[in-house]
Amino acid sequence: MVRLRKTANYILLPLFFIIVTVVALTVNAHYINNVEHFGAKADGKTDSSSAFLKAWAASCSSMVPSTVYVPRKKYTIGETVFEGPCNNSAITFQIDGVLIAPDYKQMNFSAQNWLLFDQVDGVSVIGGFLDGRGTSLYACKASNQQGCPEGPTTLAFYTSNNILVQNVISMNAKLFHIVVHSCKNVLLQGIKIRAPDESLNTDGIHIQNSFNVKVLNAGIKTGDDCISIGPGTQNLWIQRVACGPGHGISIGSLAHDLEEEGVQNVTVKTVVFTETQNGLRIKSWGRPSKGFVKGVVFKHITMNNVYNPIFIDQNYCPIKEGCPDQHSGIQISQVTFVDIQGTSATQVAMKFDCSETSPCKDIKLQNIKLTYQQEKQQQLQEPAESFCKNVLGVALGPVLPPSCL
Repeated sequence: MVRLRKTANYILLPLFFIIVTVVALTVNAHYINNVEHFGAKADGKTDSSSAFLKAWAASCSSMVPSTVYVPRKKYTIGETVFEGPCNNSAITFQIDGVLIAPDYKQMNFSAQNWLLFDQVDGVSVIGGFLDGRGTSLYACKASNQQGCPEGPTTLAFYTSNNILVQNVISMNAKLFHIVVHSCKNVLLQGIKIRAPDESLNTDGIHIQNSFNVKVLNAGIKTGDDCISIGPGTQNLWIQRVACGPGHGISIGSLAHDLEEEGVQNVTVKTVVFTETQNGLRIKSWGRPSKGFVKGVVFKHITMNNVYNPIFIDQNYCPIKEGCPDQHSGIQISQVTFVDIQGTSATQVAMKFDCSETSPCKDIKLQNIKLTYQQEKQQQLQEPAESFCKNVLGVALGPVLPPSCL
């Protein structure tokens, strides 16, 4: 009996180690799906959309972590949706090369997104150049031609969780560069965005209806808002951003609809604005809405020749349609500006133009120093000014220009 037990143990022991090894290899497996293995061509002509989708499908269907790999070459890819849910929540989209969008004339004029990740969890987009090829569309819009499409966003995430976008360079988007919509737990880090300052509606990063989003270490040069913050955004952290040219960092436009979710718990710190149209802005259409903005902190900000360094505008009505002679229903409260330094390109460096029916309240200014930087040919020395309308708040410590709260 003893011998039989020993023989059984000699047989079972190697089998045990084989099972453990197989399980360990399975747990630690990581599949790499090279887009070229699925037919992607780096010839500057071939549309490689189907190859990218096949590589995505392989990674998405995998039961273990996997990577979609784009080699260091140039690939043309049309409007593409990378759709979930997937079988694993650890997919890396590693881009070592350049992705090039078709000219707008070769795209569906109703396309809203070029590269869209929809209903995914645990996706990381790392590196690479995204060339939106928006130049010809900019020219179309600038010439006021009939039939110019709005254009698609370059990179969008919808209804997705646990997303990382890191060290991505987006150039010449036809519309927005990056959109985060209806997502949770998103980190955008080391992003670079480039578009000419005359490019229309090329917001750098737009965030809406999303919770717990961080934007860190970004350099944004574009023709519209560097970062725009839409309704329903909560727990947003923006830090170490260089903005300019562009229209600054904007909460809004809000009050697009009567029933609209609020914006709350937003922190913007350690940001440099250089020759932007705006610096820190909250804007809403002048019309009824049940939305709100509260719990916002702007701190450690540098303004270099910015036209509207600090600006709350609740009477936004650029085309005078749907909003004249109305008042914004957006309630703006608990907004703090701390340690804002630099120069204003206009004499009114701080402007609070709030709603008559929903005045701004609990606005705090602390340690502000903004001076009016006049053009060199002007000889008049005039101090910077503040403008206040329908706003309540306090000023603490030195505040220049003098507060009108």
